[in-house]
Amino acid sequence: MTVFQAIVLGAIQGLSEFLPISSSAHLYLSRRVLGWPEPGLAFDVALHLGTLAAVLTYFRAEWWRLLLATMRVVRGGRMETPDERRVGLLVVATVPAVVGGLLLADYAETVFRHPAISAATLIVFGLLLWAVDRAAPRDRSLVEMGWGSALAIGVAQVLAFVPGVSRSGATMTAGRMLRFDRESAAVFSFLMSMPAIAGAGILEVPHLLSTSESLLPLLAGIVSSALAGWAAIAVLLRYVSRHSYGVFAVYRILAGLFVIALLVYRG
Repeated sequence: MTVFQAIVLGAIQGLSEFLPISSSAHLYLSRRVLGWPEPGLAFDVALHLGTLAAVLTYFRAEWWRLLLATMRVVRGGRMETPDERRVGLLVVATVPAVVGGLLLADYAETVFRHPAISAATLIVFGLLLWAVDRAAPRDRSLVEMGWGSALAIGVAQVLAFVPGVSRSGATMTAGRMLRFDRESAAVFSFLMSMPAIAGAGILEVPHLLSTSESLLPLLAGIVSSALAGWAAIAVLLRYVSRHSYGVFAVYRILAGLFVIALLVYRG
């Protein structure tokens, strides 16, 4: 793994983690098209640390308020303010991912990894994102989210264990299906990504610490992933405040067709 390869893959991870287009599918595509070797588990962990840094720094003011709210909830045992309630909503939304991780982790690393599955999920969930975003009203904001809605979006996140689905794509689609406006669906998706990314990173940190690989490509990947992730969050929130998710749906369909063409061409 060269520093240049690490920077490119880090940028792809950062952009595709937060845009609703599937990071796992894009990392596979980039390595397949460029002919680069599998970077290994330690590098995957490094990229996730980069995207974690992106969501923590972009929403740093929000996370600080949520941290203070968490401390108040622990001390008082009540959720009275909007920030305290949001802490509870994020916990509820995270539970399905924890359960799904325990049940599906082995499948996610083996059975679900076939490129044909990624192609199909890119296309199907692209069509679903387009249809839901086009048809669903946008008459709910983030402050109106209830426990049932948080749980439903959390369940949608479990689908992302299948490469090609996209964690952000599934959760944003669920948010729009529940009539939240596009920006609210995106913000909640980004906030709930932190526990999921942090959990995955913590579980794999021992692999990172035990690696014998050069630290320079790992650091380059982390920085590249963090910067690209920060940019992806900023651009998407600005974009969806004025436009639909349609462009991402079209992109997903084209990417899925490209994977199919690649499989046919290379056998």
